[in-house]
Amino acid sequence: MYAIVHIATTGLRGENNKITEICILIHDGIKVVDRFSTLVNPEIPISFSPSLNSEISDEMLLSAPKFYEIAKRVVELTQDCIIISHFVKYTHQCLKNEFTSLGGEFKRSRICTARLSRKLIPGQQSYSLGAMCSHMGINFCSTQGAEGSAEATLALLEKLWKIDKDSSFQFLLRTRTTKLVKPPLWPKSTVNELPNATGVYYFKNSVGEIIYIGKAKDIKQRVLSHSYSKEFKELRLCFETAQIEYRPTGSELVAFLLESDEIKKHFPKYNRAQKRSGYRYGIGTYIDKNGIENLSYDRLNNLKTPIFNFYSQAECRAYLEEFCKDYNLCPKYCKLQNGSGACFHFHLKSCNGVCIGAESVQSYNKRVEKALEQTVEPYTSYIIKDEGRHKDEKSFVMVENGVYKGFGYLPKKKNLAQFEEYVPYIIRMQDNNDVHKILRRYLRQKDNKSIVLEPTQKILQ
Repeated sequence: MYAIVHIATTGLRGENNKITEICILIHDGIKVVDRFSTLVNPEIPISFSPSLNSEISDEMLLSAPKFYEIAKRVVELTQDCIIISHFVKYTHQCLKNEFTSLGGEFKRSRICTARLSRKLIPGQQSYSLGAMCSHMGINFCSTQGAEGSAEATLALLEKLWKIDKDSSFQFLLRTRTTKLVKPPLWPKSTVNELPNATGVYYFKNSVGEIIYIGKAKDIKQRVLSHSYSKEFKELRLCFETAQIEYRPTGSELVAFLLESDEIKKHFPKYNRAQKRSGYRYGIGTYIDKNGIENLSYDRLNNLKTPIFNFYSQAECRAYLEEFCKDYNLCPKYCKLQNGSGACFHFHLKSCNGVCIGAESVQSYNKRVEKALEQTVEPYTSYIIKDEGRHKDEKSFVMVENGVYKGFGYLPKKKNLAQFEEYVPYIIRMQDNNDVHKILRRYLRQKDNKSIVLEPTQKILQ
């Protein structure tokens, strides 16, 4: 039995990504014998990322069942079934995260129609569901919801079955081996000598060109994890890699910063993030006719005094969503939601109600200003101390007058009293927006004990 599954989500990252719609078609190899389709209340606002083609709104989800109310039905339907989906790894992981949040488990055998398509119809420019349906003559619209997408996935699967002369589908059904199959060009001695340490690693091709840079808390385990992946990009990366180098950092923060800097220096072909250097979008503020201070995102040339700069509209949106959530601001006044009446956050008790007059304009504006004060470079010049590469060493990161200078290492017993005394030990690095996003995230998560300020400065509480 097969369970063709399609889901829609909030569009957030990691474990915060919640299911908003699900459709399951149970297929016995000949016909559909059962089906289940419903909207799901994620209990958090959905993202309006430009990359999401969804007609679902927050208002539509308020009366929908929560996931725990349909969890039993999902388990019963998919029991002893093989999950089939387009990019099934994502679908399975989202379901797994939902069950984990409820204290349960979800593990099913699975087959990816995207992977099967690559095997049976090589050479396509895109293997998205829409592209494959178009190629195979299947009517499909990305806005027709989870049920329509599940029906399209089933139609694609049935067409792939007809052209599968080499039993590729049966091959994918075989139990996945957990044994590491080392890519042919990987240097065995180098892999065996990789440390279980925090740092940055480099994949190079046969002519010594850097093709991928990554950071890890455990370099050896992270490098080996690339060879376990069945994703097409990872397979190409592994089979093109002939040399592996690494650079221990001790500190995970330093690893993040070094990775970002190295990607911008070398522009590896398999790194997509952090290659860009020009900012096109930003976040700014303005006072509307009701006297409410609004946050908004737009192109930089449309903002008089941007607070933050970003490479894309999607990055602006994602950061503003996080900022709005962290400081309990109203999404209507952050250009995140439209419509009359209370915002969705108010129903979740994460907005104090300025959108319906429950909170005064003065009180709301003060909270906005306080949030901005705590977020827009709360420190001007500071040192962040962290772990070194070995037990007798400590690392530090330096920011001077709001500009990231770089990082360095000191003997653990060496105590420096003045800010300037750190300068001779520093490894100079480039300042950019990616660096400041990394630092802001670190400062929000860590307490102030790891930060050393100039004598004239105070930490904002």
